Parts: sequence; C-alpha cells; structure tokens
Amino acid sequence: MAETLDENYARGGFGHSLAFGKRPALLVVDFVQAYLVPGSPLYAGVEAARDACIELLGAVRAARIPVLHTNVVYQPGGRDGGVFFRKLPALACFEAGARADLAAFAPGLEPATGETVISKQYASAFFGTSLASTLTALGVDTVLIAGLSTSGCVRATAVDCCQHGFVPVVVRDAVGDRAPGPHEANLFDLQAKYAEVTDLATARRYLASLA
Repeated sequence: MAETLDENYARGGFGHSLAFGKRPALLVVDFVQAYLVPGSPLYAGVEAARDACIELLGAVRAARIPVLHTNVVYQPGGRDGGVFFRKLPALACFEAGARADLAAFAPGLEPATGETVISKQYASAFFGTSLASTLTALGVDTVLIAGLSTSGCVRATAVDCCQHGFVPVVVRDAVGDRAPGPHEANLFDLQAKYAEVTDLATARRYLASLA
C-alpha cells in the first residue's frame, strides 16, 4: 500500500510544533478593499476571513499586544515594484493616486492610533521594510499572522518571519485566498516547514493566557 501524504511528511520529520512565545504581536497583511470589492481585478471572495480577522484584531487589542498592518503602495508607473509589478499587472490598482477606493483598508480593519503601518512593494512584509527592526525593538518573539493572500503575501511573510527569528503563527480562519486549493496547500506547507498554523479559537486562548 502506498504511503499517504501525511505518512510521507512524518517520515521526513516535517511538522514539528513550535512553542508560542510570551511577547507576541499581530501582523495584518494587506487586508484592503481590492480583495473585497466585486469587480476589482484582485477580488478574492474572502469575506469570511475578513470577519474572522476583525474578531482576532478585537481580541488582540483587548490583550494590549502590538498590532502592525501592511499595505502595498507603488509610485505612479510602478517602477519601484520591479519584476513583481510586471508579473502581476493587477497591482496597478495600488499605484499612488490610482484607486484609493481599492487601496483603502477594509472596514473594521483600519489601523488604530498608535498601530504601525508598513507599506511594501513586494510579497513579504519583511522585504525592503523596517518590519524586522520594529518587531525586535518591541521585544516580540511571536507573530500572529492574518491577512491576504495565503499563497502570496501571507506565505512569503511567514517564511521570512521564521528566517528573521520570530515564531510565525498563521491564523487559518483569518487568512484567505481566491481559491481553496492554493489556500489549503500553502497552509499545509507552512505547518510542515516554517510556521504554526492554528485556528481562531486557539489563538484566542493563547491571548487569554497572556493575561
């Protein structure tokens, strides 16, 4: 009998669990209207993830841990987006002054006063930004990750989070993608190799334990 996927990965030693730390932060990746407005070239049907992210954000704020948000911003013409911008023309909606309606943060997920906004040009929130140094200065050891999209910016951010020495915790209810296949495949791979993938209820219990 052929071994299952889970058996194959277990035999290879994948899927080891990482302990959550004592100094977490929440990173909300690119939860903007471009992914929520029907007719947008990036519309992804991620309303359920938005609702879960709003709940998670409320719990994090109640726990008084740091919150950071990312968005994508390009200069007109997208020169600062390089190959990524050329590969994905839909990113033009994030050119400065182009589509403010689509670049706006989703209702209920707007940054509050004092919360950090990291503007980026590439998939990972760490690439070419001050995110790593900001987390280090805050004394953070664990990063709860929510946002969009699972197979793109969430995945790239979680991998870089691991590579920068922070424990990445991807909250599966609060991340989304335009199709279930890439969403589930990337959550599987993140759990196997780079991150902890947990549900919203577990994240809430973790936040409650910090009190």
